[in-house]
Amino acid sequence: MAGMFRGAVLALLTFVAPIRAQSNMPSDAEIRQILVDRIDAQHQSVGIVVGIIGPEGRRVVAYGHLEKGDTRPLNGDTVFEIGSITKVFTSLLLADMVQRGEVSLDDPVAKYLPPGVKMPERNGRSITLVDLATHTSGLPPMPTNFYPQDPNNPYADYSVDQLYQFVSGYQLTRDIGSQYEYSNLGGGLLGHVLARRAGIDYEMLLRSRICDPLGMSDTRITLTPEMRARLAVGHNQALDSVANWDTGTLAGAGALRSTANDMLKFLAANLGYTKTPLAPAMAAMLQVRRPTGQPDVEVALGWHVYTMHGKEIVWHNGGTGGYRGFMGFDPKALIGVVALSNASTPVGVDDVAHHLLDASFPLAQPSKTHTEVAVDPKVFDGYVGRYQLTPNFVIAITRNGAHMFLRATAQPQFEIFTESERDFFLKAVDAQVTFVTDGQGKATELILHQNGRDQHAKRVGDVPPPREHKEVAVDPKLFDGYTGQYQLAPGLVLNITREADHLMAQLTGQPKVELFAEGDHDYFVKVVDVQITFVTGADGRATEIVVHQGGLDEPAKRTGDALPSKVHKEVAVDPNVLEGYVGDYQLAPNFVIKVTRDGDHLCAQATGQPKVEIFAEGDRDFFYKVVDAQITFVTDASGKTTELLLHQNGLDQHARRLP
Repeated sequence: MAGMFRGAVLALLTFVAPIRAQSNMPSDAEIRQILVDRIDAQHQSVGIVVGIIGPEGRRVVAYGHLEKGDTRPLNGDTVFEIGSITKVFTSLLLADMVQRGEVSLDDPVAKYLPPGVKMPERNGRSITLVDLATHTSGLPPMPTNFYPQDPNNPYADYSVDQLYQFVSGYQLTRDIGSQYEYSNLGGGLLGHVLARRAGIDYEMLLRSRICDPLGMSDTRITLTPEMRARLAVGHNQALDSVANWDTGTLAGAGALRSTANDMLKFLAANLGYTKTPLAPAMAAMLQVRRPTGQPDVEVALGWHVYTMHGKEIVWHNGGTGGYRGFMGFDPKALIGVVALSNASTPVGVDDVAHHLLDASFPLAQPSKTHTEVAVDPKVFDGYVGRYQLTPNFVIAITRNGAHMFLRATAQPQFEIFTESERDFFLKAVDAQVTFVTDGQGKATELILHQNGRDQHAKRVGDVPPPREHKEVAVDPKLFDGYTGQYQLAPGLVLNITREADHLMAQLTGQPKVELFAEGDHDYFVKVVDVQITFVTGADGRATEIVVHQGGLDEPAKRTGDALPSKVHKEVAVDPNVLEGYVGDYQLAPNFVIKVTRDGDHLCAQATGQPKVEIFAEGDRDFFYKVVDAQITFVTDASGKTTELLLHQNGLDQHARRLP
């Protein structure tokens, strides 16, 4: 599921300083300058609106435009998609219905579904409404039968029947309530069952119970013609206009559109500035707390709560394919902030809102350009090892000749590049690593620099040297018990398939590779030092796998049947067409896809990756054979290529052609 709630949970839970007093809030001019920098200097949005409420009243600061190339300004009544902030409203519906005696937090979700729909259970426990609201149900982030027909509007065609089919067949991989995992599926399902309990659709329930009582006439799913005239057009990472999203079945997870003025009304009610019958329900939302596994962060009903030195920030953010937003408040200082942007960019506006609530929280800075330099590869031997960042998070550093690699728990391996003897950077993501060494040049720890944080990881041991693996013959019938999807982490799934007498594995975002048997349950990969052990039941069917790599042993529960690969058919195109696609396309500040032509062949090479051929399945549509990814070239009216779209992992990423 593309974009909608990407990074919408814990991406910015890094602030640690006390909250400032209201008198120290920046002036309108200072806030406007922050927005000017974000839009004009950093090019991270087209238009941003910020709203603030506190003891001194309300104010709105805006900068930018409704759409790129459109000079109309924005204001507090400009309409934005607010994405996952919708979940706060869904959870308020739940709290209000509890206050009314219509439901109980501990009611099983199955109680409000049709008789033929079976909710998954585990160890005698059923998933309850509070489990959905706190992301502790054990349900995955998204259903595995989510295959959008239109990636630019991914939720539009996901049906109620598909939702029922998924929950009826899903097998939980951990105990209910045992672990926090942010789930858009759970948020959407909660909205669905509450609407069924009320006997009306989700939008009507929301309007009658929350929006109308609070006077929020501009908070809707269905836009009126007058609201549509005030709608800020969404933009993607390349700041090109994109379509709005229709969330349908999973509306409770992220379907709402709203304005800064309307969201200030909502904050005013939460802070007690306006009296409302919803006050008991709003207070009850914060009385439920469950751990998230992140330091000083809990999840309440819908909200996330950060606590430091007795100070709390209550917040939620969100995003869709063309928007980013944030809403939060300090319940003790009685300050609330909303920030809305009409661009889905990596930086977004979370840091702006956090900074207004806490002056010590840093504003995001433009990505620094990192230059690769040559160093003596012999120094790398002192860096190879395992480094523990948290009790359950280890970074393994390995060397292959003159190349260094980093692999963190439940993540793929990435090459790291030198910018000095001790300083390295990743090209695939904005992160850097510094090695701290002793007098002999052996690293004692590493420092991970990411998201404005410097996180220390002590060296805890060596990476075991690769051992020789000997292929043996096994009965291919075993493979049928091993096929399926295995979840290593949210958004990271290993898909195991059988192709005749061959067993294949494909990790999210990685090429498909063959697995070779060294035992009935033990397999290895030849192209990289990775091994997989299948853990089976008495029937021979795998219930989980253990992935062995870089000195780490990572279990992954089976979550469903293997995903079939879409078949791409190669077609012939005029080689003269290929020439128009040659060029450099920037996907991120430090990530460029270089497209070249070699006779009748077109090749693509991404930063830090080998050059591979891409094959035509249409005049503008191409596909990779080594990895499940496709490219579409976008042309202007004159036929000149202006950008490419990289289709991978359910995302459509825009890369603008460089001059």
